[in-house]
Amino acid sequence: MKSTQTGLRDDAREVLQNLVLRRRDAEQNGDKGRASKQSPYAAMTDFTTLPGMHELRLQRSMADVVGLANPFFKMHEARSGATALIGGRSCINFSSYDYLGLNGHPEVQAAAAAAIETFGTSCSASRLVAGERPLHRELESALAAHYGQQAAIVFVSGHATNVSAIGALLGPRDLVVYDSFAHNSILLGAMLSGAERRAVQHNDLSALDELLAKHRARYERVLIVVEGLYSMDGDYPDLPALVELKKRYGAWLMVDEAHGLGVLGETGKGLFELHGVDPCEVDIWMGTLSKTLAGCGGYIAGQTALVEYLKCMAGGFVYSVGMPPPMAAASLAALAVLHREPERVARLRANSKLFWELATARGLNVGTSLGHAVVPIVVHDSIIAVRLSQMLFDHGINVQPIIHPAVPERCARLRFFLTSEHTSAQIHATCDAVAESMKSIGDGLSIVGAAR
Repeated sequence: MKSTQTGLRDDAREVLQNLVLRRRDAEQNGDKGRASKQSPYAAMTDFTTLPGMHELRLQRSMADVVGLANPFFKMHEARSGATALIGGRSCINFSSYDYLGLNGHPEVQAAAAAAIETFGTSCSASRLVAGERPLHRELESALAAHYGQQAAIVFVSGHATNVSAIGALLGPRDLVVYDSFAHNSILLGAMLSGAERRAVQHNDLSALDELLAKHRARYERVLIVVEGLYSMDGDYPDLPALVELKKRYGAWLMVDEAHGLGVLGETGKGLFELHGVDPCEVDIWMGTLSKTLAGCGGYIAGQTALVEYLKCMAGGFVYSVGMPPPMAAASLAALAVLHREPERVARLRANSKLFWELATARGLNVGTSLGHAVVPIVVHDSIIAVRLSQMLFDHGINVQPIIHPAVPERCARLRFFLTSEHTSAQIHATCDAVAESMKSIGDGLSIVGAAR
């Protein structure tokens, strides 16, 4: 009989799941009589028969049985950062990507307001149709300069940035190699491209070397995609080694800096600053504007030829509305504050280190996190993760669980995002609350016993 320190025992989980399935079967049997009089194609027009709906309903039923509330889609009633107002109550908030506290910064808000006065709230069409705004070009120039590149392009969605860019750059004769922990948008972009797709174990550059040595000659173009800071685990790749590999095998290297900008490096410039690498050694820099830069959308920075190609060939740019001027202005102002106030990055680094040290000192499992803004607490079981999130919320701490299928079941966790605006007192109180709540949960058997 297998068990984990904080997860349900296998036999206990089976009892709970069988209980829920029996309840579901009874409900479904009652529906069959009604369905028999319907069209034979009725099931094909019923949204509840979509793939994945069975698992979703099972999860919700199990949560109901053990008395767990839905931890997602909480209503935030004011601007959220280090704190959040939820249900009329102020909470310590660890579910925000506002790493440097720039969402709501006076300069950022003033820039957005001024853009509304001049340009309104929307471009009303794609930039090819509706034309450019000065703010688009200013933001793209500033992003290109940040990465030492010739040009940049901004998209209205960070997810669509990866999907559209990767989808446009590769084809059936090409290969996309990505880290096994890569974001969903990277995988979808690779699928859209029609290229061969290969995943390598997380941060295993020996495996990447071996794969390229064995297969590189079979393809025309090869794209290696990694993340600057992995948002589920809080670790990062070895950029100098990746640059050496991409040169040796004649490949493009793409780094997704969605969570790295403003976090990594002495002044928050990102993964290249952390490793002391010339950013021009990377072929494609991708990032998002919705985290450190307090806006919305994504960007690609690289050579002029790359950017000009994407402006004409990337569907997420060509066929989507141009970035709203207020969002472009907000991100442009936030980037300027990032460059001018490195002390924000220093505060974030200190807060992240403090949280990581306090968590590990209390015996909490932080996985592979290196203590840079993202620190998971791995609990190995989705029900325990949701229960722990609920207990912490009752203590005035808002943190979301990451559960199956977002991660494998035995990797379920709470994911803490630190910001420069969290206080030492908030961090100490949170780590104490997590440790106390974990202790009270024990091995979870009492929850299942109540369900029987």
